[in-house]
Amino acid sequence: MIASYERHSPSKLNLYNADPALFFLEYVLGEKQPTNAAMARGSAVEDGVTHGLTDLDAAMKECADVALTTYDSRTALLADERREKYRDTIPAMVDAALTELRQYGKPTGMQGLIEWQPDGVRLPIVGYYDYRWDDHGILADLKTTEKMPGSIKFSHARQVAHYAVSDNIDARLIYVTPKKMEIYRLENVRQHREGLALIAQSVEKFLDISDDAETLKNHALPNLDSFYWNAPQLRQRAYEIWGL
Repeated sequence: MIASYERHSPSKLNLYNADPALFFLEYVLGEKQPTNAAMARGSAVEDGVTHGLTDLDAAMKECADVALTTYDSRTALLADERREKYRDTIPAMVDAALTELRQYGKPTGMQGLIEWQPDGVRLPIVGYYDYRWDDHGILADLKTTEKMPGSIKFSHARQVAHYAVSDNIDARLIYVTPKKMEIYRLENVRQHREGLALIAQSVEKFLDISDDAETLKNHALPNLDSFYWNAPQLRQRAYEIWGL
C-alpha cells in the first residue's frame, strides 16, 4: 500500500534529492520520523522569534520563554542526549535573530502560503515562507544550525526560491547558531526554482514506476553511511525493508 501523495513541498523534494530511500520510507510507506533535539530547537526558536515580531515591544526574555515552552513540549518524551545542551542555547539564538529582524519592523506576512504549478509537473509545489516585509521588498527564512555554513545550502536555496515569486523580492537566509548569526542574500532565484521543478519531475517519475511499494523500494536503496540513517530505529527499518 502506497501512502497518499497529493502535493509536493520544498522539504519533500529536498529529501528526495538527498536520500530517495528515506523519502520512500516517509512518503510511500507513510512512516514519518519522530522529532529530534535539533528539529525541536528550530521550531522553538521560530516560535520565539515570531512572538517577538508580532509584538515588537515584547521583552527578549518573554520571547525566549515562548521558545522554551515550545521546546519543552516537543521534547518532553524525547530520548536525545543533546536535549539539555540544545535547550540552553535557545535564548541566545532567539535574541540574535530578533535583534536583526526587528530592524525591518513588523512583518506584513508570516507563515504565508505559496503554491506553484511548474510546467511539466502534475502536482503543485506548496510551501510556507517565514517572514515577509512588503515595504522593504524583503522575504526571510530563518534557519537554526549547530555550525555556521559558509554560504547558502542548495536545499535552502531551492526552498527560498520557491517563495520568491518576483524578481523584485530580496530573498534572504538568516542562519543562527548558538554563537553566531549570518545573513545571506539569495542569488540566481530562477535557477534554483527550476532545480526544484526538475526534482518534482523526478519524484513523479519515481512514483509512476509502480503502485506497489514492494516494487518501488528496489528503486531507492538506503545509504547507511549517510547521517540520515544514524538513528538505531532507522537502521532497523532499513534491515527490515531492504535486508541491509
